[in-house]
Amino acid sequence: MTDLLSGIRVLDLTNVLAGPYCAYQLALLGADVIKVEAPPGGDLARQLGASPELNKAGMGASFLAQNAGKRSVVLDLKQEADRERFLDLVATADALVENFRPGVMDRLGLGHEKLKEVRPSLVYCAISGFGQTGPMRGNPAYDQIIQGLSGIMSITGTPETAPLRVGYPVADTLGGLVGAFAIAAALVRQKTSGEGAFLDVSMLECTLSALGWPVSNYLTAGVQPQAMGNENMTAAPSGAFRTGEGLLNIAANKQEQFVILCGLIGRPDLASDPRFAERETRKGNRAALKPLIEDALAGAPAAVWEEKLNRAGVPAGRVLTIPQVLQERQVIERRMTTRFQEIPGMEKPLTVVRGGFMVDGAAPVPAGPPPCLGAHMDDVFASLPARGKGRARA
Repeated sequence: MTDLLSGIRVLDLTNVLAGPYCAYQLALLGADVIKVEAPPGGDLARQLGASPELNKAGMGASFLAQNAGKRSVVLDLKQEADRERFLDLVATADALVENFRPGVMDRLGLGHEKLKEVRPSLVYCAISGFGQTGPMRGNPAYDQIIQGLSGIMSITGTPETAPLRVGYPVADTLGGLVGAFAIAAALVRQKTSGEGAFLDVSMLECTLSALGWPVSNYLTAGVQPQAMGNENMTAAPSGAFRTGEGLLNIAANKQEQFVILCGLIGRPDLASDPRFAERETRKGNRAALKPLIEDALAGAPAAVWEEKLNRAGVPAGRVLTIPQVLQERQVIERRMTTRFQEIPGMEKPLTVVRGGFMVDGAAPVPAGPPPCLGAHMDDVFASLPARGKGRARA
């Protein structure tokens, strides 16, 4: 954990992925993130993951992935007494994030306008599939729904296999990252002017924004993006190539990189071949170029070529599995994972992944393991002001 958000309290009313991932980033930055969960089972992700035993115990692998460093309380916001307790909690909060369908918090009597009465400077972040307005605002949204609607599936895979879903919940993850970014920015204004904010985060819009290059090619150049498998539309040779052992990604996007590549694989003649001599001709003849490169790469495994090409300034990297990348020295040395030895509700140690950044040379790791459901009720509510006091704090 780092101290960039030390002293900031965030209420996390979210479930499953986009919202919890958003709040996890804030916890890694040092915020006190209080996860407000509904009875009886709390966050649905507690029941999701590859281990039936952990799912049954309410500590599913999906939950463990993005809830370390948080504290958990249980409140039934449909009950008046718990709504009052929640408002007492809001009075101490700097930010709140929820990912209910639009209108749910208002129906509970806990929408943004109500919470502003309690905490005028509150940064309120609502993450939803489509945003708080528009004809699709009320539609249920899961990651795969957004992937399909956003166009991302249409350009994933090969011309023969597309459309394909990206292999992890990319739309949920993008929604969480954008939410965390927006909250952090709004907190800066809050601390300088005392002004709160209502942040309306749409997973569809986050995904479209991240599709900047293909969207721009269509809007600016009139070219409809197509699925190209492992090829890169902007350059050739740039994609995944078979070697003597394993796949190797090569991105010889610059002319000088292509010339060096040809020399290293023992085919300097390719650099002067009229089909491949220039960037645009290589792109037009990528289908002919690829097998020639793969034939030359067949003499050594991907790991050997990776080292050789990178040393010469040609970007290259093996295509690894998740178990393989977690064992890479680069990942280990930068402390990408954190291990907790004793976790309530679990019988063995737990390893979790941190965020994708370091602060002042240090890896921001979560302050503690993912919480059991309601584990911090006494700690959180014992520290609150007496009921009815402190509600109008700015």
